[in-house]
Amino acid sequence: MTQQSFIELSDGNMIPQVGLGTWKLDSANMQRVVEAAIEAGYRHFDTAYAYRNEAALGAALKASGLGANELFVTSKLPSGRHGYDSTLKTFDETMANLGVDVLDLYLIHWPMPKTGNFIDTFKAFIKLKEEGRIKSIGVSNFHEAHIEKLIAETGVTPVIDQIELSPMFQQKELRGFLEGKAIKIESWSPLGTGNVVDNGVLKAIGEKHGKTPAQVTIRWHIQNGLIVIPKSSNPDRIRQNFEIFDFALDADDMEKIDALDSANGRTGVNPDEAEFLQV
Repeated sequence: MTQQSFIELSDGNMIPQVGLGTWKLDSANMQRVVEAAIEAGYRHFDTAYAYRNEAALGAALKASGLGANELFVTSKLPSGRHGYDSTLKTFDETMANLGVDVLDLYLIHWPMPKTGNFIDTFKAFIKLKEEGRIKSIGVSNFHEAHIEKLIAETGVTPVIDQIELSPMFQQKELRGFLEGKAIKIESWSPLGTGNVVDNGVLKAIGEKHGKTPAQVTIRWHIQNGLIVIPKSSNPDRIRQNFEIFDFALDADDMEKIDALDSANGRTGVNPDEAEFLQV
């Protein structure tokens, strides 16, 4: 089994640096995928209420025989459930789905700046953390203005911001802001839309190290101090995505990958414009 690396959060908790993303992973395949991931060495699993697979993930993790202290599980509050009371109710549903007593990390999935009430939502997060029901609290898809407002009105800084981040969309300005606030960065869609596979620069670096372009990309996230959650349902790719601790990119490799950044690299929704309701 490949050795994992860890990142310390500002609240003192530790998070495995590589996790398995489960977006669009249906319940029918969850057991097989989780078994493959655990065999490869994964102990960090990322889900969300809106993915409709929390219960399947919880059942698969229970069947693994691993204890709660051996696993790190993240879930997220959907955008249609903002608000203090709604957050507390939805969190109870998430915990029942997952079948756990304490959640390692809970995130606000989207800020919904025009219609969402993420301040009262985060106040509910703070209460749940104080009660010992959540170890760490954070956000997802938050920009600088959202973070500043959150801190100013609650007095609490989230430990993580999970954002879209790949070699083609590196979010350097936002990353600089988050690092200045001691907020760790977690990359979703770290391989873009899969376009890293055919990128000539990443292919060449991969050939140099005997690795795939995807492995090179995940290693780039690791060496940038990012938490990364590649998603796959293919057992071979799941294993390959975790086999990134036995090599290192050199300064020239990192510089070449840094140069792939594009202002048009975003593949998901811009959080400032997101108005869809996940329920």
